[in-house]
Amino acid sequence: MRQPRLLVIDDEPALAEFVAQVARDCGFAPILTADYDSFKKAVQTRKPDMVALDLGMPGMDGVELLRFLALENSQAPILIISGFDRRVLESAFRLGEALGLTMVGPLEKPVRFQELEGLLTEMRPSLVE
Repeated sequence: MRQPRLLVIDDEPALAEFVAQVARDCGFAPILTADYDSFKKAVQTRKPDMVALDLGMPGMDGVELLRFLALENSQAPILIISGFDRRVLESAFRLGEALGLTMVGPLEKPVRFQELEGLLTEMRPSLVE
């Protein structure tokens, strides 16, 4: 069975690796990116099945990433993982929905293993044909 590709963008290597490890344990093939250019390239060339994104990144913000995904007509469910306060997470979530994206989460940092594992395990069957 094919492993769904989870594209992760986070500027904190330890957190990105944590998300990647949980994703691997849940049967995903993670793709890690830490900047806008590598994220855009991965969206266009690797066609991820799901995206996990951090809203607060140096030199860009999650809103730009959401707009880019909408312009690419991405069908991948998007999980927001961020240290921002709940109101910011919820407004980004609503913006993603307004842009026509499939939004899941959001999860607040620090992410708890059980929360992330539960969400990925729940999502995986819908991502594998």
